[in-house]
Amino acid sequence: QVQLVESGGGLVQAGESLTLSCVASGITAINFSRRVLEWYRQAPGKQRELVASIITGGTTNYAEFVKGRFTISRDNFKKTLYLQMSSLKPEDTAVYYCKLLSDWGQGIQVTVSS
Repeated sequence: QVQLVESGGGLVQAGESLTLSCVASGITAINFSRRVLEWYRQAPGKQRELVASIITGGTTNYAEFVKGRFTISRDNFKKTLYLQMSSLKPEDTAVYYCKLLSDWGQGIQVTVSS
């Protein structure tokens, strides 16, 4: 089983920045490099939604609601996925999950105060 561990969440004020990381284990670096990686989020009472994805070559895709504010990136040698978040809004408050194929991280809380 691939294990994904998120870190970097916390409580911030609106307008501030935060960077999440997701470290993979149980997978080789070369296999990690061949996988599409994704960030999802789930707010209380809401469905889980796709935030951003990054393909093996580095091409990225973003949900409309984070374009221009969030940046997804990866370091294949470190087997780590990142989500850099800026200009955070209260509506960004959610549990954020990283995903590799069918494997999910445990989720990490991001709370943005008004």
